[in-house]
Amino acid sequence: MTIQRPGMPGDLPRPDTLWARWGLLAVLEATTEGEETPSVHRTGCWIDTGGLHLDDCGCTWWTLARMGEGRFVLYGEDESSDVKWHKPAIDMLAGAPDWLPHDKLRDLLDGYELGCVYWYENGAWSRAPYPDDLDDDGLDCGMSRFADQNDVVQAIDLGEGEGDDPDTVLNRAERYELTPEALQSLVTVSAYDHWDLPAMLRALHLTGLAGGGSSSGEASNGVQMA
Repeated sequence: MTIQRPGMPGDLPRPDTLWARWGLLAVLEATTEGEETPSVHRTGCWIDTGGLHLDDCGCTWWTLARMGEGRFVLYGEDESSDVKWHKPAIDMLAGAPDWLPHDKLRDLLDGYELGCVYWYENGAWSRAPYPDDLDDDGLDCGMSRFADQNDVVQAIDLGEGEGDDPDTVLNRAERYELTPEALQSLVTVSAYDHWDLPAMLRALHLTGLAGGGSSSGEASNGVQMA
């Protein structure tokens, strides 16, 4: 799956798929130390009550949050985005629904910290209109890692062991069948000694990846932004 520059709404995976892929990496990377680290200093993939997050402590950060039944918001920034520097200014919230976290997004816009905003409802992703001369909104560099299943598989590092391979684990996550028992088994047979199973199980609960998906494209136990 290819993400264009600038991104188009149709370039993004369905939100349940995007949530599952991102959520799996958040589960595998979860640690108690990370949970205790303020989000402004945290890196990698993680989940909290505000949604799924990605931050490389450098050029890209993103958040994916559920906003109720069948509704999601994706926002963030990659240094490749030209949106916030474009003249005349681009209103990233033009045409946006009122259920978006407008106060938070406006704060980010006022601080020149936001590169683009996408939202999902009625079965489709949308974004504000862009001018024809905009080269990039950062979506490709930010989200391409989740757009292709093979790229996600390559990012899954399970270490040596007799357990499931990354393809099997990802497929289970995308079916929302990554149970606590399956996760514990994965950790038990792995040669890695850095797994933090209690933190991983807490992250798994927040993602809802154990509870089955829904036709509206939601994780059944996933978090929702306040």
